[in-house]
Amino acid sequence: MHKSLSSLLFFPALVYRGIIALRNLLFDTSIFRSSASPIPVVSIGNITAGGTGKTPMTDLIVNYYLKKGILPAVISRGYKRSTKGVQLVSDGKRVLLNSREAGDETLMLAWKNRAAVVVVAEQRRQGVEFIVKHFQEKTPDVIILDDAFQHRQIQRDLNIVLINASVPFWNDRMLPKGRLREPTKNIGRADLAIITKLRPNETGETLAAPLRKKGIPVIKSRIKTGKLVAIAPVDKTSSAPCDRSRTGFFAVAGIANPDSFLQSLIECGITVSMHTFFDDHEEFPLQELRNIIKKARSHNLAIVTTEKDYYRILGNTEQLALLSQIPSCYLTIEPDIFEGREILESMLDNVLKNRKTIG
Repeated sequence: MHKSLSSLLFFPALVYRGIIALRNLLFDTSIFRSSASPIPVVSIGNITAGGTGKTPMTDLIVNYYLKKGILPAVISRGYKRSTKGVQLVSDGKRVLLNSREAGDETLMLAWKNRAAVVVVAEQRRQGVEFIVKHFQEKTPDVIILDDAFQHRQIQRDLNIVLINASVPFWNDRMLPKGRLREPTKNIGRADLAIITKLRPNETGETLAAPLRKKGIPVIKSRIKTGKLVAIAPVDKTSSAPCDRSRTGFFAVAGIANPDSFLQSLIECGITVSMHTFFDDHEEFPLQELRNIIKKARSHNLAIVTTEKDYYRILGNTEQLALLSQIPSCYLTIEPDIFEGREILESMLDNVLKNRKTIG
């Protein structure tokens, strides 16, 4: 790195590190106090920026509770949404906002878990207060905080941290020079660590061993690819799957780790002939999308994107209209927990059992 650029980055990094350290000290010494929620709280977050698989893991946990007849409520920041403050995304019956108003990942959680309450709020405490006030007739059994490891205003009954196996973090630097949101020593706040995105031949022990030494239980997971689904309005559940045996696809995505998306496509037998990637959560520029479709058509390629990108596209009628001109689909994925699933389920169950005993 050029010396002058390195110097410019040093001071913001130092300031950021100082702010994070001071804030955590204030919470650790109870000068800043975390509010207790009357509803049990599970927090899912990470210690690094982006790409750890928080949304798929949140979806898995929400689905786990729903299958057991337990009503969850999700509180998310709603990254890059156009709205401010507390907004109700889904009341457990209807999805009320679009991707621009709620954020793409939050909207995906709402549509995939129709019975769950979903709220966006920059201040998670305000989100809890909103849920308690507005759902008195049918109060959710558990609140799930999405991307909240650093948000300490609310006490949590289970604090889960996710670690991307493809992005080593123990020796990383703080933002903006590295990817760390806070020093690695703070991972000790976690009750449970889930190592995500392990490759089929990886054990994850290099990451797991230091965590176990800190007394943190460790779960390991891989990415499991699902089906290719034709892009269509979200309420049309009968969308036909795309034909993955066709000779080629044009991959398009706006996610934090596009290489992981490419690898997932290759592993499930999809031939990627061309690709274009945008920044995480970035709205696909219409002119660039037109150019992509023109290239894809000229090479007889279908468009393939991520599930998260699909839910963002739903908020843009022009993009939907463009993609309807050519075979277009998205790839579903989910976490495959191959070690420690029983630990996760036991801890999720205990969140409610312990709170009931206390109450």
